[in-house]
Amino acid sequence: MNKAILNTKIQEFINLNLDSNVNSLLLKGIAFSEVDTKSIIEQIEAKKRSKTKLSTWFSTKNIYFPNKLNIEQTSSETTAKYKSELLEGDSIIDLTGGFGVDCFYFSRQFKTVKHCEINETLSEIVKHNFNQLNVQNIDTIQTDGVEYLKNSSQTYDWIYIDPSRRHDSKGKVFFLKDCLPNVPEHLDVLFKHSKNIMIKTSPLLDISLGINELKCVKNIHVVAVNNEVKELLWVLEVGFKGSITIETVNLIKKDKDYFKFNLEEEKKTESKYSLPLTYLYEPNAAILKAGAFNQISKQLQVSKFHKHSHLYTSESLIDFPGRVFKIEKIIQYNKKELKKIAITKANITIRNFPETVQQIRKKSGIKDGGDIYMFFTTDINHKKIILITSKIA
Repeated sequence: MNKAILNTKIQEFINLNLDSNVNSLLLKGIAFSEVDTKSIIEQIEAKKRSKTKLSTWFSTKNIYFPNKLNIEQTSSETTAKYKSELLEGDSIIDLTGGFGVDCFYFSRQFKTVKHCEINETLSEIVKHNFNQLNVQNIDTIQTDGVEYLKNSSQTYDWIYIDPSRRHDSKGKVFFLKDCLPNVPEHLDVLFKHSKNIMIKTSPLLDISLGINELKCVKNIHVVAVNNEVKELLWVLEVGFKGSITIETVNLIKKDKDYFKFNLEEEKKTESKYSLPLTYLYEPNAAILKAGAFNQISKQLQVSKFHKHSHLYTSESLIDFPGRVFKIEKIIQYNKKELKKIAITKANITIRNFPETVQQIRKKSGIKDGGDIYMFFTTDINHKKIILITSKIA
């Protein structure tokens, strides 16, 4: 960490060039003898990426940014705030602290927070930034979090860990054992130091595989932001042997779409089925990731079009955690019927349909956009149909 980057003139240069072409800056060079051009470019790129994702850091003076990869990998403030509100107590330790965004929000829920980070430079950066952010109850420790626990007798109300996927596992099935630290291997150590563990994983992890690798899983939170799943949160409680509860949330600006279900109940439940009625419902990405296909039907009293279509319908309009549409017209899928409707522009979605959106557009000549929403899917009678709909705000 080169503290010269925090000099007033260098900070002014960084702020003035957030929208500049970094390649041009590299070619011209930057006339600051105490800091090399590459380091300043790294600060510009990382700060620019933080503007929306980490607005508190972006707007605070003299924040030192790590490289852009650390910014990409860190939790956003939106997800960090959400997860922090799930936990409370006197003490928490983050074994894989990273840039410290999660710890910043944990500090609002706990009296004391420990931030463990194995990378010496990143740990130093985080300590500096917490001082700039005026956070007093976080202890930053430059160490391997799991090894730190092994050599300690202290216990905590919560342990938090965000294992990173090994680079050599690309293209392979995603297992927790392929991550660093290997959480399944160290669970017994973790439970010696806390009765409660939260694990953050990438949404790429298959939920059923994660359950098989772990033990004492009590809750799983599937967290989406603006209908894009960002992370899975696994809550483990020592000795827990009950049925797992899955909670989904889609964070949309100031609003939140929640849906909660019991995993065993989902397996036992059978959806209701129907031909398309007046309204069409498309579950948000968090629900689709969680696989709550039958419980959605049961809890909200909506019918599915087909076992594998994952689109729902009802005669009366309901409040639904996802997109809602009014069905204007239903037609059978064939070239003749497609030409008859004479639609030149529409938003196209496929569900349980043998052709891609690109193939449909090529065949029909329908361009993207406009106020018409077309769903190409399969109905309860296994027929390929097109639903022409209008979106309900």
